[in-house]
Amino acid sequence: MSSRSQARSQDFLKISCQFKLGALVTESSHPVTANLSEVAKADIAAALGLLFQADEDVLKKFREFAPSGRAEAIAATVLAAVKSGGRIYFTGCGSTGRLSILLDSLWRDFWRQRGNGDFENRTFSVMAGGDYALIKSVEGFEDFTAFGKKQMHDLGVRAGDVVFAITEGGETSFVIGTAWAGVDVGAKVYFVYNNPDDILCEHVQRSREVITDARIEKINLTTGPMSITGSTRMQATSIQLCVMLAILEIVARELSGKKSAETTAHFLARMEELFKNLRSPALLAALAKIVALEESVYRGGHRNNYFADRLGIDVLTDTTERSPTYCTPPFRKFDDPTAAESWAYLFLPDERTETAWQNILKRQPRCVEWSEAEVRALVEPAKVERTLEIIGKIKAGELMRYQIDRHGVRHRQLGPHESAIAVLTAQEKPAAREFQLQQLNAARAGRTQTGLIFFGTELPAALSAAASLTVLVTVPESDLLLDGVCRVAAKLVMNAVSTCTMVRLGRVMGNYMVWVVPSNLKLIDRATRYITKLTSLDYETANALLFEIIEYVEPRMKADQAYPPVVGMAVLRVKENLTNEQAEERLRQSSGTPAT
Repeated sequence: MSSRSQARSQDFLKISCQFKLGALVTESSHPVTANLSEVAKADIAAALGLLFQADEDVLKKFREFAPSGRAEAIAATVLAAVKSGGRIYFTGCGSTGRLSILLDSLWRDFWRQRGNGDFENRTFSVMAGGDYALIKSVEGFEDFTAFGKKQMHDLGVRAGDVVFAITEGGETSFVIGTAWAGVDVGAKVYFVYNNPDDILCEHVQRSREVITDARIEKINLTTGPMSITGSTRMQATSIQLCVMLAILEIVARELSGKKSAETTAHFLARMEELFKNLRSPALLAALAKIVALEESVYRGGHRNNYFADRLGIDVLTDTTERSPTYCTPPFRKFDDPTAAESWAYLFLPDERTETAWQNILKRQPRCVEWSEAEVRALVEPAKVERTLEIIGKIKAGELMRYQIDRHGVRHRQLGPHESAIAVLTAQEKPAAREFQLQQLNAARAGRTQTGLIFFGTELPAALSAAASLTVLVTVPESDLLLDGVCRVAAKLVMNAVSTCTMVRLGRVMGNYMVWVVPSNLKLIDRATRYITKLTSLDYETANALLFEIIEYVEPRMKADQAYPPVVGMAVLRVKENLTNEQAEERLRQSSGTPAT
């Protein structure tokens, strides 16, 4: 162990009491999926069924929430604020940050289609690390309350605004900072989270301070354990999506002069239908073929391209979240040949990268562009240089190096043993459908395997003919203005497909994500706990070993190059008394996929 890694471990252990989150419900193992990895080996459809069964926790919580009247009461507050010139802020980090951007995008798109620029520009999304974090987790940003406050004040939050501070676990420092920023200026603040109050208050001081503050209204949406232990991109973020969509639907209907009295009940009824459809054996069998396709592609060291438009933000969210959860290579910049090739990528029908990103966000990208003086005011002197280095890599110009427009495909020309999958809804524009059809036909001409995931009531004939595998996810028809049930369906299905694929590739043990990337303090704690669970080490010794291995792989992590899983390496080192190099080689030999 080097003196540097030892010092980093000791620094973490000094503050670890703030980030030891093993007592939280969201960090516990879901009983339904406890043997998920074993089930998935034998029967993909059965494993998908278990994931959707665990998702029933979302429906159960929404059944409790819908008749409570809270959606209507919260919507009335938001409506009054908007009518008075106020703005709506959605804040989060990681999966809730991407949720916040999705909510912002949906709202803006709805009003843009109706030519109402005033209402369109009333929402703001605030993600830890800015819009760049859509692509890749930004090191350390979620760990600082001051960063959350700063990003909020940069956007001019003020009295009369409404802030939805959304955190899966209820303990994220950045999101708590955004809540305090709203309180500081007299905005109405809602704290949206997914763990029981008593557990949070007992174990996490920063959470206790928020929960017990009368100026902040709490929206507790606890559903229970996650289907993949600790992976709050699953049920926690799904129920938050449902509730936030119900609230925004009421506001949009009121501003549009439409009836809203039965909106939440109608939403719930359609959700009941959707969950029934997700249990269909025919759907599970069709999705199993998509999982098998992606598994075979990645196992062979090949690539998959997704094509989307209306669901672009939804597909992007799921695709990029695979990287920190399962240690897969993140999106690669088109001009960075040294980085590992991304397993999956996304392309939209737009002609230019700039417009593609505007299509995703429904606004201009907003990245962190802080000056040195601003950084010095936020962090201690020893962290200034590293923070400036990070900020230099997450500016808007860097985001544009991810070419997700239609012409970006030239940098990922596919061949045999690779795959191209179109993901679309019944509401796609004709130009978008034509783009997806062209891409599928071009892929087939190159002997690339093709797939189609369609959210609607009937598969489009031309696209179906171009796809070797087709999936119809039947979405109940409704008059919901924001098409909320379809967006929930897209999230649940894409989460299930990507999760089951990674389980089949050995990146989950039981229902523990043992390939997690420890990119922030919460994940460092989680990785440490997993090492203690899988070995005989105590917490402190496990953490020291973790930081030693992080130091070993860190140069590759920072360069977006392939590297082995730190938890897996730690377990092998302990159980078989190996060096880092030996453990990495053992993992490489035993893995059916390229080392990452």
